[in-house]
Amino acid sequence: MDWQPSPDEDLLIRASAKFATGLAPAVAGCRWFRDTGRHDIQGDLPNWPPGPAFTLRSTSDRAARRTGRALLVGIPLIANIVASIGGALGSPLGDVTLQGDPEEPENEVEDFPVMWAAPGTLARTVPWQLDPSRRPEDYLTDMVLTTRRLVFLSTRTATPDKAEELWGVPRNAIAGAEQMKFSEIGGDIRITFADGSWIRLFTGSPESSERLSQLLTGSIQGLIAADLTDGQRERVQRFQRDVPENAEAPTFTRLKSGIVQVECRAPAKAAAGFFETHGILMDASGAPAVPKPGDL
Repeated sequence: MDWQPSPDEDLLIRASAKFATGLAPAVAGCRWFRDTGRHDIQGDLPNWPPGPAFTLRSTSDRAARRTGRALLVGIPLIANIVASIGGALGSPLGDVTLQGDPEEPENEVEDFPVMWAAPGTLARTVPWQLDPSRRPEDYLTDMVLTTRRLVFLSTRTATPDKAEELWGVPRNAIAGAEQMKFSEIGGDIRITFADGSWIRLFTGSPESSERLSQLLTGSIQGLIAADLTDGQRERVQRFQRDVPENAEAPTFTRLKSGIVQVECRAPAKAAAGFFETHGILMDASGAPAVPKPGDL
């Protein structure tokens, strides 16, 4: 990718991001943009192109969608992330399934807002390109967290190496973040801004939604290359020689036990818009490390 952080900031994580989609029968395939009175505000968002007007599913439609989803369960996604952490390959995205129980029935079962924003609040300024119902099919959006700010980027599948910066806010504009486990593959995250408004996004993997929420809340520490020991930097150099040439720059996270996780992602060959994530765990000397309880 050709986007790079500014000289006064360092990249902590980059992940796919788009507005989430409802999964419970009444809201399946739907998303709404709400004010705090639960009124639809998508027509009031400045410079947004028209989008679909969703309605709650009828009882018969819910039954049909349940049948359709039943046929999907157990079929793996085309491009599961390659997780080479600890030397073992896996499929973190798993099957196309729901995970967990509704945490907020009013926002996940009876309604499905992906924006909750009073007039004049920050959530109303996020880019419309995050909405898959409004953008071209070949359009992709990423979320980047740096040491200084949160940024949304756009790319086209035909030119994935040309990223455009759409929107950004300083870290102190964010009040909190939470992985929303009642979602497809556990990949949703809710980001709450300091003014109380929030957005709900799908990140493409449970690892991304969890890691982003941990970094935004400060429960784990993002590192930069300068924070690594000599042994760790040497290990990272060897790691980079083994990943695809088109892989993005690695990111570093100090987990709860103190070991460091190194990750970088590369465009997947199986499908446009998907990525393979390659990673290792290392101790202070750069030697392979085993995750402790609570790390992953």
